[in-house]
Amino acid sequence: MAFRFGFKGRSIGIDLGTANTLVYSKKHNKIILNEPSVVAVEKETRLVLAVGNEAKEMLGKTPSGIVAVKPLSEGVIADYDITEAMIKHFIKKVFGSYNLFMPEIMLCVPIDVTGVEKRAVLEAAINAGAKTAYLLEEARAAALGSGLDIAAPEGNMIIDIGGGSTDIAIISLGGIVESKTVRTAGNNFDNDIIKYIKKTHNLLIGEKTAEEIKIKIGTALPLDEEETVLIKGRDLIMGLPKPVTISSEEVREAIKDSLMEIVECVKSVLEKAPPELASDIVDNGIVMAGGGSLIRNLPEMVSKYTNLNVRLAENPLESVVMGAGMALDQVNVLKKIEKLAR
Repeated sequence: MAFRFGFKGRSIGIDLGTANTLVYSKKHNKIILNEPSVVAVEKETRLVLAVGNEAKEMLGKTPSGIVAVKPLSEGVIADYDITEAMIKHFIKKVFGSYNLFMPEIMLCVPIDVTGVEKRAVLEAAINAGAKTAYLLEEARAAALGSGLDIAAPEGNMIIDIGGGSTDIAIISLGGIVESKTVRTAGNNFDNDIIKYIKKTHNLLIGEKTAEEIKIKIGTALPLDEEETVLIKGRDLIMGLPKPVTISSEEVREAIKDSLMEIVECVKSVLEKAPPELASDIVDNGIVMAGGGSLIRNLPEMVSKYTNLNVRLAENPLESVVMGAGMALDQVNVLKKIEKLAR
C-alpha cells in the first residue's frame, strides 16, 4: 500500500466542497475520489464513525446518539476538527494506511475567504498528513480546469456555482481583476425547494429529496413541456407520510430568487470590468462551472440578462479539482498562492 503511488504520485488537488470532496491525482491525471463532504460522529465523544458516501446515507436517519454533519458551510470550514478528520480519511483512502510519502496538496477555497479561514484550511491539511499545502481560489481553478488560458493578456470570465457559494471572476494574466462571491449556490436551491413545498403543500421533505427534485426537474426558464415528479414526505397537518406530485414550474418558482441573486452579482462584476477586458469578454463569452450550473437552462438565463454568450464547461462538476491539479505545475507562475509546509 505504501508504494501504490510512490514519491512521484504524491501531488494531489482537492476540491474541498460544501457538498462533495473531489481528489485529483497528478500521477494518474484523473479524479480518483469523489465523495460527499459528510461525516457521521457520536454526539458525546465526537468519535468519527463514517465519512463520505457511508455518512451521507445516514443523513436524516441517525439515532439520537449519532449525528451526520457537513463540516463545511458556504465553502469554508465550520467545524475544524471534523474537517481535519475528513481530509485525513480521504488522504488515507487515496494513499493507503501505511504511505511513506506525505502528499503535496493544492486546495481550493472561495475568493473572499478571510486570512483566518485560509490558515484554518491549510493547517487542517497539514495536520491531516500533507507535507506541503497550497490554496487556490476556486474561480481560478475552475477557469484552469475549464480549459481557459488564464495566463494570456486577455479577459476571461468564469462563474463557479458550488454547493455553498458562487464565485464570479474576471481573470487576466493569471490574476483576478474583478470578482465577487455570493453565499448563494446549490444548497440554497435545495433549501428553497424545501421551503416552497412546506408552504404550498404542507409537506416536510429532507435535503436528499430536495436535491433529487432539483436534479430531475429543476430549470431556470420555462420548458416547452413542463415535467413532474412524485415525492414523499410528512404531512404537517396530519403528521403522516404523504405522496405529492411536484412540477418543474413549481421548482422554477421556488429557486428563481436565488438564481436572480447570482445573475445580479454577475452583472455587478461586469459593470466593474475595465473597458479592454470587457471587450474580450464580449468576444470570449462567459464560462459556467460547478454543480449548481447544471440547472437546466441556467446558461441561457444568464445570457438573457447579460446579452453575452454563456456556455457550460465541458465537465462542470470536475472543473475546480482538475484546475487544482493543473495548478500544481504552475505554483511559481500563478500569483498569490497561499502556502504552508511542515
